[in-house]
Amino acid sequence: MIQDKKLFCFGYGYSCDYLGHELQQKGGWRIAGTSRDHKKIRTLRERGIDAYMFDYERPLTDPLFILNGTTHLLISTPPDDNGDPTFLVHANDIAKIPSLEWVGYLSTTSVYGDREGGDVFETSELRPTSKRGSRRMKAEKQWMSAFKFNNLPVHIFRLSGIYGPGRSALDSVRAGIAQRINKPGHAFGRIHVEDIVQILLASMEKPFPGEAYNVCDSYHAPSHEVIEYACDLLKREPPPFINFEQANLAPIIRSFYMDNRRVQNNKILNDLGIILKYKDFKQGLKGCMEAENYALSIFDDMKQY
Repeated sequence: MIQDKKLFCFGYGYSCDYLGHELQQKGGWRIAGTSRDHKKIRTLRERGIDAYMFDYERPLTDPLFILNGTTHLLISTPPDDNGDPTFLVHANDIAKIPSLEWVGYLSTTSVYGDREGGDVFETSELRPTSKRGSRRMKAEKQWMSAFKFNNLPVHIFRLSGIYGPGRSALDSVRAGIAQRINKPGHAFGRIHVEDIVQILLASMEKPFPGEAYNVCDSYHAPSHEVIEYACDLLKREPPPFINFEQANLAPIIRSFYMDNRRVQNNKILNDLGIILKYKDFKQGLKGCMEAENYALSIFDDMKQY
């Protein structure tokens, strides 16, 4: 089969892996990407993915050769105080790719900061209140400069809390680390990884360079509701209710509770024609459980041979 499309992912993580798998299933796609972990690189190569080492200290050894033929580029590398490492190290190389049709940068809704429960849209002012959000805002501005000055077909995706099989409230409940945190009036937005994939695919099929998209489901909920529902699905007693002020939380987790906003997803629904597979966390957690049960059944069947 002629490989006429190539996806290259800087930072081949959870969401990128789901997108890469979907494109491999479609056929006609070559998948490549980077990691900072030697073991993961070996695993990706065993799965037919061209994988390379990349971070600040280890740029791509021959970027023009490695990126040659890339039609779709997805950036998922975590930024630091200087911004996005992919931009800082390889933006000039990326600008030289003649085959490039689409570029996506995975950002987060933390760029909006705290709105005391108010709504935010893609046109809302970016005013992050955390270091995490400030770094993402800087990275967004870097990639938008590549759109403005180098005509790169850049799209920004501001993701809410990502979850999916192997990475959901079901797993924290099973591991015994779930907490029911009570912070009245506070709610989180979420997005299932399968919906992230369909949003990225829709953008790839219908590019609007220079646009930003909020990537979240249609229901914001306090975290304790999610934990309670996960416990219900697993038929376990929920952990005790704890007031936010008394909760023993890691600094990164506590920081998530400092911002309170309602991220609106009208743009992905209207402009990209998305029909969310998982419109809220209940549908999403059921989907996670079904996927995990299916994987277990396949594994059990394989053990019989």
